[in-house]
This record gives sequence, C-alpha cells and structure tokens, in this order.
Amino acid sequence: MAHARDALWENGHDESVEVNQRALIDKVLARYSGEFTVFRELLQNSDDAGAKAVEIHFETKEYLDSKTQNDSLTLDAAQSKRQVLDRKAALVHQWSFKNNGMVFRDEDWSRLKKIAEGNPDEEKIGAFGVGFYSLFSVTEEPFVTSGGQWMGFYWKDKKDQLFARRGTLPSTDADPWTTFEMSLREPAPIPRAFDFTRFIASSITFMTHLLEVSIYLDGRRISRLSKDPGVPKSVGIPKGLKRSSPSGMMHVSDIQTTPLSIKAEVMQWVYMAGTERPTPSKAIAKSASTGASGGFFSSLFSTLSGANTPQRTLTPVPVSDDIEKIDPTAISESSVVLSIFTADIGVQLDQKIRLELHRSTKKNPPTKMRLELIYTGKDEYDASRKEDEKQPESTGSVFQGLRADLDGAGSARVFIGHSTGQTTGLGGHMAARFIPTVERESIDLVDRTVAVWNKELLYVGGFLARAAYEIELENVRHLWTGASESSTGREVNASSDEELKSWLRGRALHALKFFTFHTSTPSSLVSTLLEEAFFACIATSLLSKLSPSHGFPLISTAGVRNASDVRMPDAAFSGFLKDLPVIPEEVLTGAKPMVDALRVRGMIKDITFVDVLGELRSRTLSEAEMTACFRWWITVQKQGEATRSQQIRTELLNAAVLSMTEKEGQDEKIVPMSSIKTFLNVRGMGAAIPVDGPLPAYLLPVSIGRHFDPQALTSAFPWRELTVLDWLQYIVNPTEPPLSADVNINLSAPWAERVFQVLTRSWPQLSRSAQEEVAGLLKDKTCIPTSAGMKTPEEAYFQSAHVFRDLPIVMFPSGTAVKGPLEKVLLVIGVRKHVDLQIVFNRMIKTGDWTIAELTKYLVAVRSTLTDVEMERLRMTAAFPQEQSAEGGTKARITRFKASDLYEPLDIFRQLGLPIIDWGTHTKWRNNSEEAKLLYGLGLRRFPPLHELVSLAANANPSTRAIALKYLLDNFVSKYSDFDPANFSELAFIPALKDGASCMAKHHEVYASPSAALLGFIVVDPSLDNDAVTKLKISMHPPTAKLVNLLQKSPPQSEVVARQWFGVLATRITDFSAYELNTLSQVPFVPVKNAADSSSRMLPPSQCYFKGDSRAQFHSKLFVFVDFGREANAFLSACGIKNEPSVEEIAKILLENPRKFYELAEGRDNFLVELRNLAVNRRLISSGTFNRLKRSAALLGSRRVKKTSPKGKPQVADALADPEEDDWDVEYNLLTPAQVAIVADDMNAYQLWGNEIFTAPQEDLLEDFYLDLGSKRLSSLVREEYQTTSEIKNSRKAVEMRTLILERLPLFLHGHPHARPRISLASLNNEKNFVVRMFGKLKVIKSLHFGNVHPSRTQDASAVSKQDGRGPHELWLAGNEQVDMFEVSTAMCRLLFESQKVNDAVVLMVILNSDLKGLKRRGYNVERILQQQKAGREAAEAAIRDQAKAMADANMVKASSQNEKLVSPPVSPTTTQPDLLESGLANDPLKRTQLASVFRNSLDGWKRKLNTKHDTPDSAGEPSLPALPPAVTPGQAIRPTSSNVTPAGAGPDTLAPPSGQTAGTRHSSPKPGVTPRTNIASNIEMAVNACREERGQNLQNQTDMRTVKESLNDGYCDVTGHGADMSLVGEMGNIKIFVSKGAPVSMMTVKSEVLARFIYVIRPLSEVYKLPTTSVHIFYDLAGELIAFNRNASLFLNLRYFEAWHDQNVRNGDMSDAYVSWYFTLAHEIAHNLVKPHNSEHEFWFSSICEGYMPALVRLLSTSVA
Repeated sequence: MAHARDALWENGHDESVEVNQRALIDKVLARYSGEFTVFRELLQNSDDAGAKAVEIHFETKEYLDSKTQNDSLTLDAAQSKRQVLDRKAALVHQWSFKNNGMVFRDEDWSRLKKIAEGNPDEEKIGAFGVGFYSLFSVTEEPFVTSGGQWMGFYWKDKKDQLFARRGTLPSTDADPWTTFEMSLREPAPIPRAFDFTRFIASSITFMTHLLEVSIYLDGRRISRLSKDPGVPKSVGIPKGLKRSSPSGMMHVSDIQTTPLSIKAEVMQWVYMAGTERPTPSKAIAKSASTGASGGFFSSLFSTLSGANTPQRTLTPVPVSDDIEKIDPTAISESSVVLSIFTADIGVQLDQKIRLELHRSTKKNPPTKMRLELIYTGKDEYDASRKEDEKQPESTGSVFQGLRADLDGAGSARVFIGHSTGQTTGLGGHMAARFIPTVERESIDLVDRTVAVWNKELLYVGGFLARAAYEIELENVRHLWTGASESSTGREVNASSDEELKSWLRGRALHALKFFTFHTSTPSSLVSTLLEEAFFACIATSLLSKLSPSHGFPLISTAGVRNASDVRMPDAAFSGFLKDLPVIPEEVLTGAKPMVDALRVRGMIKDITFVDVLGELRSRTLSEAEMTACFRWWITVQKQGEATRSQQIRTELLNAAVLSMTEKEGQDEKIVPMSSIKTFLNVRGMGAAIPVDGPLPAYLLPVSIGRHFDPQALTSAFPWRELTVLDWLQYIVNPTEPPLSADVNINLSAPWAERVFQVLTRSWPQLSRSAQEEVAGLLKDKTCIPTSAGMKTPEEAYFQSAHVFRDLPIVMFPSGTAVKGPLEKVLLVIGVRKHVDLQIVFNRMIKTGDWTIAELTKYLVAVRSTLTDVEMERLRMTAAFPQEQSAEGGTKARITRFKASDLYEPLDIFRQLGLPIIDWGTHTKWRNNSEEAKLLYGLGLRRFPPLHELVSLAANANPSTRAIALKYLLDNFVSKYSDFDPANFSELAFIPALKDGASCMAKHHEVYASPSAALLGFIVVDPSLDNDAVTKLKISMHPPTAKLVNLLQKSPPQSEVVARQWFGVLATRITDFSAYELNTLSQVPFVPVKNAADSSSRMLPPSQCYFKGDSRAQFHSKLFVFVDFGREANAFLSACGIKNEPSVEEIAKILLENPRKFYELAEGRDNFLVELRNLAVNRRLISSGTFNRLKRSAALLGSRRVKKTSPKGKPQVADALADPEEDDWDVEYNLLTPAQVAIVADDMNAYQLWGNEIFTAPQEDLLEDFYLDLGSKRLSSLVREEYQTTSEIKNSRKAVEMRTLILERLPLFLHGHPHARPRISLASLNNEKNFVVRMFGKLKVIKSLHFGNVHPSRTQDASAVSKQDGRGPHELWLAGNEQVDMFEVSTAMCRLLFESQKVNDAVVLMVILNSDLKGLKRRGYNVERILQQQKAGREAAEAAIRDQAKAMADANMVKASSQNEKLVSPPVSPTTTQPDLLESGLANDPLKRTQLASVFRNSLDGWKRKLNTKHDTPDSAGEPSLPALPPAVTPGQAIRPTSSNVTPAGAGPDTLAPPSGQTAGTRHSSPKPGVTPRTNIASNIEMAVNACREERGQNLQNQTDMRTVKESLNDGYCDVTGHGADMSLVGEMGNIKIFVSKGAPVSMMTVKSEVLARFIYVIRPLSEVYKLPTTSVHIFYDLAGELIAFNRNASLFLNLRYFEAWHDQNVRNGDMSDAYVSWYFTLAHEIAHNLVKPHNSEHEFWFSSICEGYMPALVRLLSTSVA
C-alpha cells in the first residue's frame, strides 16, 4: 500500500491551502476572553520594548476634529463638570496607545504583519505572535507609527484578505514615541474609569521596565500611576527546603525581597464612575454580563475576565448631597507599599524538552528567570485598609487588588508579564515565566511538554511561598525570643509584654491567613500544585535524614514552635497544662482553614497523654492544678476514652507530684501521687474519723479529695476509701515516726475512749469480717481502761460478771456508761461477761461436788454468755463420764470422754452395746429438755452412724445382727436415706439362701427374684419383705453381663437344664444389648445331641435352625435343627437362631462340597430345586459368594450319550440323519460355568453336537442364572461359512420372496413382544438396507469352537442371511431346489434378533406359508396389509401430483416480482405409510378412538404452548406460514443452542444456530424451491444424535434468554428468571437426578416411586427417538414455570410437572397421556439443538421431528392401549 501511495504522489499536483484571514482574526485571534485585553497586550509589548512610560488616550470625535482647541469645562458647578466628563466618556471614537520604548526595527515591522510569528527573544514575554491582532476586536484598520515610519492595516476590497501598507512619516511628524491608533469600529464608551485604573495599578506591578502609566480623556489626564522599586535584599533560603523542582529542571539559587511603592494620582471623577467595593467571599462572584453592568469585575482581580469590547457606561446614578460637594476634577493622591519576594531560578533542560518547548513557543526557553510573589505584611495590610476607608464608600481604593487576599475571594492572580484570569489560591499575586494558553488568560496545563514546564514552575511558586512564610515566622520568633530574654532577671511590665506578644501573634496570624490555600479558578490544579509544593518542599538528602526533620513553624502560646510540638487547645487541659504550647484562640478562629489543613496532614495533633506526662514530669502541681488534673482524668474514664487504662493510670500517677503548704510559714510539702492508696470519704463513714489526729501518709490530702465524688475517685483511680479499720490499723500499729503519748491507744485512756467512740458510731456499718479484724487488732493491746488500769480485752470484765469479785471492771475516764453499741463493741473485741469455763472446771468439777446433770444445768444458765470459742472448747474437752455396766461389784475408775464420743442414755443403744453418757439416776433423761439440747449441741450422739450400724448387722452375734438390721430398716427414711450399698460391698449383712440353705451374703451377691436360683445365683431370705428389699437396694435380677459370662463359662449340659435356663432367660430378652446378643450368637451354649450316639455337643446359635415344615427333610442333612419349646425358642431366636437357612448359607454349603451336596439332594430334581432357589434369589447372594460360584464346579450340565446296542456296543448313526430321542441317554455332571453352554438359541447346532458338549437345563430362569455366572450361548460358539455357485441375476423368485417377507413381517413382529428387532421395519423397506439374492446352490459349513472341541459339518441350505460390515442385510436363496420356508424364517430371525427363541422361526414360517385368509382365520389382522397396499398406490399418485405442483410453483416464482414471498409448506421427513399400519389399529375402532382422543387433546395443548408471540418481525402482522430454514447437509455438525445455562467449569464451546444463522432470526429474502426431504431428515437425525449426557455436578443458571410464556402465562422451557442453581443428587435407572437450591436432597428417597414411574415413561420415549438414555435427565424444583429445558444438548425434564399432571394416571395403568405429552416435550427440546429462540423456525423443526417419529409413537401407544 505504501508503494502505491508513493506512485500516486508522483502523479499528483500541488494546490495551496487558503485561509480566510478575516474569519481567522475575528473568530480566533481577536476573540480573547478577558477584559482590557487590548491594553494588556500593548502594555506587555511596551515592557518588552523597554518603555519607561505609557500614555493611553481616549478621544471623542469632537476632540479629534479640533485637537488645537482646549477642552472646555467652563461650568463652575461640580455637577456640571461631572456631566461634561460623563458625556465625553459615554461615546469615544478612537483609542491611542503610546510608549517611549525602543522604536520598531525592520524585523519588528516584518514580524508585526506575520500571524503567529512570536518574539524569538527568550527574555521577552511574547511568544505566540497573535497579541497585536487583538486590536481587531475594536478596530478594522489599526495604524502604527514608530521611529519615523508607519504601517496601516486594511481589508483589501473590503473582503477577507488583510493587507498592510508601510511608509515613512514626514520629518515634521517625527515622534520618539511608538503609537498605536485604533479608530473604533463603532463609537463606544470608555472602559469604566475606576476599574481601568485599578487594572493599570495591578499590571504595572510586575513590569520589568515600565514605571509610569497615564490615562487621558480628550487630552485631560484623569489618572497616573507610577511605581518606585526599592533596593533588593537577599534574605537567603531557609534551611531544610528543597531548592530543586521534582524533575530537577529548575533550581532556586537565591531569594530576595524588594520593597515596592506605587503612587496613584486619580481625578475624583474616576471614583465617582467606579463600581461598588466588593465584599469578601470564599468563592469568586462573577457579575451578570448585562449591557448596563459597566464591566465584569466588582474588584480588580475579581473582574479580569469578561468581554473584550468597549462598553457603554451606566446612566449616572443621582448624586447624593455628599458627592455634590466634591470637585470631580480634583486630583486625589494615594500610595501603597508592598514587599516582593523574588526567587532566582536556574533552568536546566534536556534536549528533548527544550526542542518541544521551542516547537510550542517558537523561542528557546530561558536559562535564568525569576519568580515573584507579592507579600503584604500585617502593618502594610492594616495601613492599606485604613487608606481604603478614606476613599468613597462605593468604590474603595485603586490599590484594593494589590492588597493581600486573606479571605480567599480570588483576587490574587497569576501574572505572566501582566495579570491573567488564573487565581493563585493564596493571599498574594505571583508572577513568573509561565507558558499561558493562546488567549493568555490561564496557564497551559494541557499540552504535555508545556504542562511539565508549568508544573515545575508551580513547584517553585509553592517553594517560594513556603520560604516567605518561614522567613516571616522566623522574624516573629526572633522578636518573641528577644522580648523574653530582655525580661529575664528583671520585673517586667506585664501589660507591655502581653501587648508585644499579642502584636506578634497577630503578625503570625496574618502570615497564616496569607498562605492559606483556597481553590483556584479556572483551574483548581494550580492551587493544588502550589499547596503540594508548599508542604512537600522539604529536603530529603542524607544530611537531612541524619538531622531532625524540618518542621513547620507555627505560632503558639509559647511563641513560634515546630507544628509537631504545638497542640490543639482543649479546655479540659487548661487547668493544669500551663507550659504546653497550644494554638492561640485567635489563630484557631482566624486561620481555621490553615489549621484544618495542618490537622488533615497530621502536622498538628490533639493533646495526648504523652504531653500530659511530659508536663507532669517537668514540674509539680498546686492543689488547684492537681484538682483540675484529676477532674480531667475522671472525665476521660467516664467517657470511656482511655485505653489500656490501668497502665496509663499508673504512668499518670507516677508522674504527678503535688506541692502543698499545710500552714503558713511551714515548709513546702511534696506528695507524689504514686504513694496515695486511699482517700477520706467525708460524706460517709470517713466523717467520723478525726482529721486533727494522726492520718496515714498514703491518704489523699483531704483538701483535694473533698472536691470529688467518692464513687468517681474509686472508678478512676486505684484508690479505695479510707475505712475506720484502715485508720485503726494505722493508729494501733503506726509506722515511722512513732506517735506521741497523747495519741497512743496503749498509754492514753482519753485517746482510747475517743477511739472507742469512733468505733461505736461506725460499728453498725462495719461488716462481720471487719468487726472481727477490729477485734483482732485490739486483742493484744492494753486499750481497755479498767478499775485496775489499762488492760487487754481478755483481762477485762463487764460490771455484770458474777461468781468472783476480784475482777478488773471496764471504766472510761469520762464516766461513759457501758451499754448499747459501746457494750457490743467491747463484747466483740473480747471483754468478758462471765468467768472462764476452765476456772469453773478447776474450781468445781475436780472437787466432785457437781454431777454431770448439775454441770449441764449451769451451762444452760450461762449459755447466752458463752462465746463460740468457749463452746468449741466445751466440745473438745473430755469432761463427760461413760455409763458403767451394772455387772461386777467393784467401781471402776471414772474415765471422761468428749460429748461426741457418747450416745444419749437409751435402751436400744444399751442393747447394741454402744457407749452412753452417765446421766445418773437422780435426774430423769428427757430428750426435749434444755440440758439435752445443750448436750446435742456439744456433739452427743443421737443415733449410730450408718457404717457402724451396718457393721453391727454383719456381727457374729445373731441377736445383735437382727436388732441392728431392724433399727436400720425402721429408721431408714429419717436417718439413713443416703444408704449406698457400694460402700459396704465387703460386708455380708444380707440374710440370704444359697442352694436352699440360709446364709449371710454380701450385697452384690444376692438377688431378689426367685428364678435366679435356677441359674445358680444367691437369692434373699424370704423373711425380708419387698419394702426391705427396696430400701436395701437389692437387684431383682442378675445383670446381663453375668448371664453372658455364665453361658460362656458354664453352659447347660443337658436339654432339660437348657430348656429351664432358656425359659428364664427369655424373660430377660429386652435387657440384653445388641452387642451382647451378637456375642451370644457366636458362643457355643446350645446342647445338641449327636446322631451317632446319645452324647451332646455345644453349638453356637448362628449354626442352628428351628425345626419347621420347610425343606427340613433335605436340609437336616446339611444343617442342625433344634426345638426347646416356645418360651426357650424365643430367647434362642433373639440370639440368632433362624427358622431356615438363607440363600447365602445354602450357596456356601454348596460351594464347600458340590458333589456331596448333589448326593445329599438325592439326584437331579432336588439339586435343580436348590439351583432354582439360588437363581430366583440371586440378588441376596453376596458378591464374594457369587464370584466363588463363577469359579466353582457347582452347576449341573447334561449331554446326550448314544445308547448301547443289545450286544453292548454303541450304535453308529449317520451324521446327516436326524437322530431320534429314543436313541440317546442323558449324562449329568457338575461343571464350572465356563464348561456349560446354553442351547435354547440354536437347536440345529444342538442336534449336531449335543453329544459333545454339556448344556444347561432348558429353563429360562436357569439359563439366565447360568449366563450371569459366565456360561456362553451355543450360538456364540458356532461359526458359519457359506459357499455359493453363480448368482442368478434379476430373479423373480427373489423379488417375490422379498415382497412376501416385507408384507408378512408386521404380523410377525406385532405378536413378538419379548424381543426388540435389531433393525426396524422401515429400514428393511429401504432397498439399500435389505436385499434378497438368488444363487444356483448354497452350502453351509458349520463349526463348533468350545474348549478343545472343534467339530464341523457341511450341509446344503436353501436360505441363509448375511451382512458384511455395515453393508446391507442380505438374504441368500438357493435356486436348485424348492426354498425351505423354515430355513428362510430361521435366517430372518437371526437377522432380526440378537437371540431368538426356539419357536420364533416356526411362527414366522407359518405366517409366510399361509395365505391371507388362513391367517385371518387364525386371528391375524390382515386388513392392514390390504390397506398398506392401497395406501402405497395412493402415496405414489400423490407424490406425482406434488412433484408437478412444485414445478409449477417454481415457474411462477421466476415470473413474479422480487417483493413477493414464496413460503414452502413443511415437508415431513421420510416416512412410509406402511409404517403407520404396523400399529395394528386399522381394524380396531376402540384403539383408534382412544388414540384419536389422546392426540387431539395433546395437540390442542401444545398449540396453546407454541402459539406465543415470537421476537420476529412477522409476529406483529398477520400470521403467516413459517419460512423453511436453510438445509443442513448430512455432513454438517448440529450444534445445540437452546439454553445458556452453563455448568461450573464448563468449557468454551458454545453452540451456535444452524448454518451460521443468528438465533432468533431468519433470512429476509425467501428463496424459491422446496427443501429436499432428505436434508430435513438428515438434520433431524443429527439433532437427535447431538443430544449428550450432562457431565457437571452443579448447574448455574444464567438468565439471559428472552422469556417465552404460555397462553396462560406459564413459562415452558426458558430459564429466564429461573436463577436457581441445581446439584446432582444421584442416579436411577442410568438417568441422572438433579435438584434445585432449597429442594430436599433426600428427594430420591421420598419420591422414589414417582421417579420410577417417570423413568418408566421416559425410557420408551427415548427408544422412540433413539436417544441415548444418558442424554435425558430429571430435575426437581419447588416452584417455577420451567417444564423442561435443553442445556448444551442435554435434555432436562421436570419431575414436579409429571407428578402433578400424569403420575396418578400412570399409577392407574393409563400411560397414553403421559407418553403423548412428554413425546412432544422431548421433540420441543430436541428442536432447540437446531434453533435457539422460540420462533417460527423452531416451530417448523418441532413439527418435523414430531411427524418423523410419529409412527414409532403410534406403535408405543398401541401397546399401551392394548
């Protein structure tokens, strides 16, 4: 292609590109978007020319006409003067712009007339060369004079081509000024004078050379602005800032600051004509661009965008009285002082960027340049505001646009030589060599290379802003530090110091507001990049990494600090954090945007716990500050803000130190808060503690604690309330230093009394444990004032003590009575009310004066005064004598015992020989007396313990045993209900019987049931009633484990004993576990008598069977049968004895010794009975046993043996003669399955070789059983070879035979239901599939191949059948003799069936030999044959007619127009009328009526289902016949397209519509002709063959198919909206079953019968369509309209619809409706293999499939109806 283009180029010719210059200038070059664009461009050109001064003249027509005349303002009134000026300004005709810079050179004149020829000087601003053409926005013919030359521009012939004419001025008109004269296209008002003056004030600021600009109206100067730059001063670059831009293109070498003064001389009329002063706003407010707006700007830099054409001024507003007093011509002078920060920039560019920039700007980029930033300091800003207030209220100052934009109103602009429309986003203007867009209104950030340059320069701008900010803050820091140092060491005036700091904070606040970044316009990216550079220009060199990171200076309450050291103020901390630098409140409110920005960047943080710790560790806190600190911490705890509170609280308390002075003049006391453990609750119990007494050092000072709620202190700190107990512990056991004597509880009775007063008031609130602890503290202290001095509590007695008089009695110094609460306190701490018992014992008991009864009486009297300790002492004291026996006259020495060792004095205990207390005879024992109760409390026993009582019941003394057991039983419920026999397993205390004799038995050896004695177990004595047995928890029966053990170790030795045992055990069957019964089934405990002698042997139940009526006579020879009676047999049955042997067991017995089994069966008949039993129940035989049968010689086979002649020699028979049955004997033998052949399928071979092979019994049941075991059919062992002479061509006999066979075969097959033909009758009717040939002579060579036997025979034959590979089926006939119809029938049966029955050939022979009348007499339906013949003739005639009509239609199509359509009617696949007659319905009216009804109902229903609106154009109009789809050639693959449901993990091969046609569409242009029937049949066959099995386990439905609805709004097979996934749950009958999500997985079990009936319907229909069974699947869902669907050629049918519609009929035996309904369903889904959507094309294929397989359905229905 490239070479062809070059060749074309060589043969072409050139043409110029023409430019409409007027359109270019008007539409592009002169259409700048900014106001004052003409003057902006001319001012820039003047500065580039080095001009120092500029004059701008606005001239009216009158002034131009008479320049020599003076402007007359003769009226004296100020109002008249203003009217004159307003009139002049309202309509001017010419603008003139003059500068005194360098005059034009030739190259300048040349460049002036060239568009886009910018100034190549890189030091100049101009770059695009189109600025001059902005003049055309106001004039048609600009005129330029300079250096004595002139140039004028004009439109030649007033058309679109611009020309320039150049000449020389007369010498008299020579002028050093360069002048641009612009005669306005139309007279217009001058720009609003005040706004224009303000524009000039801002424009002159960054001009390099220009120092003065004057504005004239008709020769009168109305404004003049002049600037006076000061001397630049280098301020250096703050350390830590990154000087180079991100890509290294620009490097800042130095920063300078320059003062700049601008003076304005403005006529008062200019102020009067100005717009109102703007109000600060966060957003830039654009004025409405109306004709009377007077401009687009309400302030200088909020009005730098708008129309570029002159505007008419507003009609003057009525002048107020104040303005009338002002002379409009008076000159007002004002000035402003600014600071300009300048960055000297070195530029280093690589060659590629340099070239790209040169291409974009047509000049080389500068190597050095400067970036300037106007910064208005705090003082200058305030002065400017004051100056502004002096001006008229409606306008403000002309310098308003230069003042800092602290409010983000958008007045700070980017200057590229002069102001642009782009704002900076911060408080000051910025000027630099940015590359602007063509209209010079904004920075170009779109062009890739230019954007790189501008973004690098914006980084320098952010860098300079950061440097300026840090320089300003460093100055503030220096002043703040100097002021602090000067105040050190001397007393400073606090007010003057605060005034200085306030001024410095205001200055820093001003800097923060100045460098706060707001959103810039029109490009917000400018402020974003500046802000990023402002914060990111931190050096990251190795040195900076080693040193502390460069911080952000920020003003704080402690001066200028790094922002990371400054915190956000928080009132919660203000009470105790005095030294922490925080942001001042005025900064927080005045510079909120900057503060927020710093917080977002993480540069300012909130006060943290580390900050608190830092200050707490640096100094001590006063009481007020500590109180504030604690109040903050309690608040934090309540709000749940503290994490890791325990650790943080510990650090807080370790850092906090309190400084306090208790009294004036005392030394300062330092209290670390880490030493505090308690606080005093003055609102509770702590109020009783005297604060003027000694207090522990770990107590929180009361002056602090009283400010807080005790609960708050407890939850916030690890402190607890100082309790009275704590205070008492401290004063009782004081630490260093020791307490003075007046507060010592051991020495001072008054202090002790005061302490007891505290205890008395607090005692009710003290817990029991605290009271006990108080008693413990005072127990050993001499703290009780008594009549004998200070005593311990145990040494002191109450006044009420008696018995002895020499006791120390409690007496307090104040005479306080000891009663009430005080008495309780003293009693608890140990002061005594009675004399010690030991003293009583020593003084009274040992003298023998008191008996036990008298002693007990005294103890009862003083019981209330006895302490627990004394009562415990009484329990442990051996003070009570035991009652002596009355036997013997000598009085034994009295031995004393503890009360718990003795029993109360009762007779029953004396009878049991238990030790009882010696109560004496004088006082009668009463168990309910106070004395008895006291002794019971001391431990006196009231009844013997259980273990001791049971031991007595097992005593050797029978009397003691009986009394003890009776006492146990009588008191069981009240005293011994916790009886556990396991605790007495070694004691024989149960009266029992063993082998009929009385004995004492252990609890686990005895049982309550008398029947246990029959089994040899010990049973209870009959004297014990059932209640006693229950109380003693004696088991009723032996446990089953013992019974199993008994049968294992000691089985019954005789049948009599066994009958008794088994009868007893039968009552316990339910008690045995399954495991125990299974164990018993293998234990040999069943006694069986030997047949040989009378001895017995033991067999397990698993080897025994019950006697019965089954084949016991024969089986008794093989198995053991027993009978122990009905009850005993029940137990044995539970143990595993069966009624008769199982099939598995019989098979195993047979396998053990087949010949012995045969002998015991006594011959063939009984043996065959057992074989039949095995055959019938073959499914009950295990796989292992069945495999053994396959290898074992256990099958009975027979063969013929020639009978011997009377002389004893075998008869010799002719091999070709038919043997007679009487000439043969039968020989039987047991053989393996491989040695036995089945004969039923080839009687001829059996006749030939029946004496050489063993065959199976000729019974269907046994033949199938032998086949399953591996036997072979006889026909499979016979090989046939055929020998023929020459073929007789065109034999009439062969044709007649073929016709006869095809005519009579339907009758034969209709009565042959047991086997399905291998080839259909329809296929046989095809001449290519079935051929009859005639030969002169036929011979058949038959050979047998079985083991080592290989005999062969040669015979003449009259008919044989043959097929070579996949060729046609052939029937060969012999022409040398009459055809034997039996041989013909035999040959046809071999052709038709896999295996034939013996009488099949006979039946077919009869049908072939008999005439039709004879067959009719025999009951055959021959009428169908006659109808078939008639239908054949009619079909032939109809075919001829159809062919003629088709040819005629084709000729008509050729002659018709292209717009007409020819739609061919559907042609059904190849189907012959005789096939329809095979059903046998011709002469059966009942069947015809039933089938007609079924078809009519089903077809009506399917018409409703298929009569839906299709997504085709035809659906909207009149119904039309479906267009025939394109034919698919037989070799073309069918790709199913029905469903988009994709299984998990399915492959990428999706199926497309046939013939590459898009699904759901059809050809728009019909084709003439009729689709051949062979193509239709081929397509249908391939669609059926395309059906396949679903391999996925999970089906995930994707719903992208259009919904198809039935007429009743029921969906049929579309998966649209059916998003439920399906999972495979199993198979049944080789058909996979799926369930949808949510359906029960157990569906196969619950609906197994319904599934079986559904499969029973599906299988025949699969055979009708010749579908593989695996391609049909069943699914089940809970809801939905999905009846069936085709998924990647896998067919899915819904069980739920079958169950609802057809299951009941199928269950009743009516299959017709189900067959027809699901027949059409399958046809519908098979059609989706050809066409995906439901349209007319799909309906055609659906109809064709239904018609093609209708004969097979009719045959199926005929069988069903019959």
